[in-house]
Amino acid sequence: MKSALPKVLHPVAGRPMLAHVLAVAKALSATRMVVVTAPGAVKVAKVADEWGAESVPQDRQLGTGHAVLCSEEALAGFDGNLLILFGDAPLLTADTLGKLTGRLGPEAGIAALGFRAADPTGYGRMVTDGDSLARIVEHKDASIAERKIDLCFAGMLAGKARTLFALLHGVTNDNAQGEFYLTDVIALAAKRGLRCVAVEGPESEMQGVNSRAQLAQADATFQSRTRLALMDSGVTLISPETIHLAADTVIEPDVTIGPFVVFGPGVTIKRGAEIRPFCHIEGAEVGEGAIVGPFARLRPGAILEESVHIGNFVEVKAARIEKGAKANHLAYIGDARVGAATNIGAGTITCNYDGENKHKTDIGAGVFIGTNSTLVAPLTIADGAYVAAGSTITENIEKDALAIGRARQTAKPGMAEKLRARNKARKNRNC
Repeated sequence: MKSALPKVLHPVAGRPMLAHVLAVAKALSATRMVVVTAPGAVKVAKVADEWGAESVPQDRQLGTGHAVLCSEEALAGFDGNLLILFGDAPLLTADTLGKLTGRLGPEAGIAALGFRAADPTGYGRMVTDGDSLARIVEHKDASIAERKIDLCFAGMLAGKARTLFALLHGVTNDNAQGEFYLTDVIALAAKRGLRCVAVEGPESEMQGVNSRAQLAQADATFQSRTRLALMDSGVTLISPETIHLAADTVIEPDVTIGPFVVFGPGVTIKRGAEIRPFCHIEGAEVGEGAIVGPFARLRPGAILEESVHIGNFVEVKAARIEKGAKANHLAYIGDARVGAATNIGAGTITCNYDGENKHKTDIGAGVFIGTNSTLVAPLTIADGAYVAAGSTITENIEKDALAIGRARQTAKPGMAEKLRARNKARKNRNC
């Protein structure tokens, strides 16, 4: 990856690849999760902990089989099924992995996940004997005949924990790489009379990521399938290929999303809302029937209630905009509450930061904030108040009061001509 960031923490759809893998494990109701890391991988361990997984280090990189063995002590006493996944494979679904674990039991002791590769070069080949899996051969160790096999091993295995660990202790590093291969447990299991089966999944889910280009491809695959799922659920995407979604984006039916909208993590869009083109939304909730954009930005903590209108070049951060309120253009609303049916005029800003601390602006229901108003927090504007255009408001406003906070206009007849003459003279002196 040519990066200071550990590979498995590079994001796909705004979520680290490792977190995608742990999320799918949670979706399968995993009771224990263990992440094998490189020594000192503090950032990786932190993400693992956030998702409820324990971390164990692999002190030396001796192969995939050795990596799994590093988790044995952490799983001491665990007698359930063990599912082995890879932190750089973020596209696997619970449906596919459920099919893999579903084959365990009387039918098979070990199940291995594979796919039919359009180009199998570099992949381990799954050698079958009838409907059983006889062995998995790494590409570098495969014969010419074995390299013609298009059924490739994806890397994921499932079986009884006790059985898999016992088999891994029998794996040697007698191969071209001098490593302890996880794949060798299949041949060892077959020798011991334990039946193994191959479970096929779609190639699109098996993408591993080892470069920036592959990271971009994984994100593109995730985006494509998520867009299709949204449209199947009743969401209208005007120009689907231009919309970028986060892994946890929630969009309810009858929502319409315009072109070139970007969703960061933590977004919920309620039924019937409309997101117009060129909006950026992150950490926000948009209520039923609300309209956002075009060219609007909702930052973390923005909550729009039912039928709110947030228009072009309006930014909302850490603020609740209550039912029917409007800010249709050119405004900043931060650390605030805007009451129901209130209108925020163009050019209005809440001055929420004093250089050290954030302060809140509380605006009641039915308030009219005139164009180009500056609201200096902490500030309370009660229900029904009216703020005259161009005002700077520094004191609380009572209910139904009119507040004017601007300098009085004066006009000096003939002064414009004198100013022009003076400015022209200065320009000539400087030439």
